[in-house]
Amino acid sequence: MRKSNPAALLPIGVFLALYLGLGVTFEYVLKIPMGFYNIPIVIAFLAAILVACLQNRKLTFDQKLEVMASGVGDKNIITMLLIFLVAGAFVGVVGRSSAQSVAYFMLSIIPARFAVAVLFVVACFVSTAMGTSVGTITLLTPIGVEVAMASGFSVPMCIGAVMGGSMFGDNLSFISDTTIAACNGQGVPMKDKFRENFAIALPAALVTLVLILVMSFSVSLNGAVVKEYNLVQIIPYVLVLIGGIIGFNVFVVLLAGIVSGAAIMLLTGQTAATELLSNMGSGASGMFETSMVAILVAAMCALIRIHGGFEALLQFIRRVFKGNKGGQLGMGLLVGAMDIATANNTVAIVMANPIAKEMSEEYGISPRKAASLLDTFSCVFQGVIPYGAQMLVAITAAAELGQTVSAFQIMPYLLYPYLLLVSSLAFIFVIPQRRKK
Repeated sequence: MRKSNPAALLPIGVFLALYLGLGVTFEYVLKIPMGFYNIPIVIAFLAAILVACLQNRKLTFDQKLEVMASGVGDKNIITMLLIFLVAGAFVGVVGRSSAQSVAYFMLSIIPARFAVAVLFVVACFVSTAMGTSVGTITLLTPIGVEVAMASGFSVPMCIGAVMGGSMFGDNLSFISDTTIAACNGQGVPMKDKFRENFAIALPAALVTLVLILVMSFSVSLNGAVVKEYNLVQIIPYVLVLIGGIIGFNVFVVLLAGIVSGAAIMLLTGQTAATELLSNMGSGASGMFETSMVAILVAAMCALIRIHGGFEALLQFIRRVFKGNKGGQLGMGLLVGAMDIATANNTVAIVMANPIAKEMSEEYGISPRKAASLLDTFSCVFQGVIPYGAQMLVAITAAAELGQTVSAFQIMPYLLYPYLLLVSSLAFIFVIPQRRKK
């Protein structure tokens, strides 16, 4: 057992002070648009690692480099990095126009009264297929604004439906960076985590859909949205989704998606052969910062662990949270607190992973349950914080179409994240008891 040393947690405090402090200053004091995302998160982590290297004089700098290398060289970290890059290449190949095709297709065959419900369902499907909530919001928010202007639904209601559905896929998708981070951090197959998560997410999604329909029937309608669509482009996403659910190796699934996507894009004339490799490179490049953050966090956490920081944190958790259920709640609140501080659910999961790993052994929490808790609670908080990328992107996309909305106008319509929290708590405290009885 390592000795408890609360001072070893100082690097995390330094990172949060730099990232959160500068983010709040940029966003709310200097009024810089997307202020949080103008902070170089890699530099903030480098500063935190420097602080960690200055601690514990019993170890030489070379020994600390060896500790960091052992953390970065972990099999789960390497697997995570490779999946990040291949998933990025997949998105780069298939493009994102298919998401709009799905939306316009469903809006064309379903009555206007159900348009907001359609937006929610489409956002669920697209985000699960694409593996990105921000990408889904970027694509579907303009459609949501069009639906609002044409049909009579409020803009915040339509945006709230899009954001809620986007967080559904962010939580469940096999190629979502949050899923990749949670599963590889806890050493659990994605299909196992999916099954654990799906039982929690589906009830929340169904209740959300019912509430949206109830609200929709109180609105006076003006018309419907009609646009062109091309359903052939969704085939690669469907293949990836089905392959992941069946349980095929994630690399095989992604490679199948890349090959089928490349063939479709070339045969339909959506892109030239010369552009295909460039698009793959651009998609992979989009994952570079996420990959670098995973490397730096692994290095920093290796130092914190050997300095006794994790043991100090675990001692605090032991005092506050008792038993298996308390451990599950503590794990969820841990990743939630990190998400509130970083405004990035992937970073929050990567930071919480090593602590959660030790908590799962301490409290008897299965690896797939731990991965599910980390992903679910991070998505709950990320889906509602007013300064998260999801909210800021949605507001910006609406503003570009001449619709000015604030985060606080949208937040009452973020039904899915709120219900996902309720469902998560029910599965921690209520469902296990009923199963035992």
